[in-house]
Amino acid sequence: MPIRKPVINVREYNRHAWDNQAAQGNKFTIPVGPEVIAAARRGEFSVLLTETKPVPRDWFPVSLQGINLLGLACGGGQQGPVFAALGAHVTIFDNSPAQLARDEEVAAREGLSIRTVEGDMRDLSVFADETFDLVFHPVSNVFCPEIRPVWKEAHRVLRKRGLLLAGFANPVYYLFGTTLEDQQTLTVQYKIPYSDLEAFDEEELRAYMDDGTPFEFGHTLTDQIGGQADAGFAITGFYEDICPDSPISKYHPSYIATRAVKL
Repeated sequence: MPIRKPVINVREYNRHAWDNQAAQGNKFTIPVGPEVIAAARRGEFSVLLTETKPVPRDWFPVSLQGINLLGLACGGGQQGPVFAALGAHVTIFDNSPAQLARDEEVAAREGLSIRTVEGDMRDLSVFADETFDLVFHPVSNVFCPEIRPVWKEAHRVLRKRGLLLAGFANPVYYLFGTTLEDQQTLTVQYKIPYSDLEAFDEEELRAYMDDGTPFEFGHTLTDQIGGQADAGFAITGFYEDICPDSPISKYHPSYIATRAVKL
């Protein structure tokens, strides 16, 4: 008999998978050190929406002192503590308890105030309308099957003229697959939008689950950029970045970052 694909609750599975990544020391789960926080307290900071290129300073308000900032799917103790050290009122929202714990660890170590909330990035109902001045959303919606609700919710919780800074994967990355073995040949194998759940056969799915690797989804630019516009944002900044570990980055950027304003 053929093996049947398992029925997967993506949010629940990826929550445990990212807890597993934190336990294994994935580079996106390693908190910033005391020297980074000390520099931020002096007003010196550099944060990432993507993997290698810092967010331009002029994408941020002149001062972050006193602003309400939401780190959306932003756990890991990397960006949130920096914003808190700069004087922002920081809430970190993430699907992984272990990732949230990283922010709590840095906050305790450095005497910072950071609120952590566990949840699904598509549902920010725990927050009232127009709660935040800035939403910082680094590359993470690759782990979410649908992203238009993410943009709509970000728009709802932002105040008028509030900022959404977002990083996401260029869908061209997923044409070749997510494994390094697939990408070595750079042979187009998959269509966009992409889903690990559709691309993998039954055995591959079960192997991924046994290994505790998060499932990924490659979204169209229509949903990534058009979705922000349709939600009510005006995009006022744009840059691309590479994924150093990916062979495709020798030929084409793997990431996009956008600055958007709530109209």
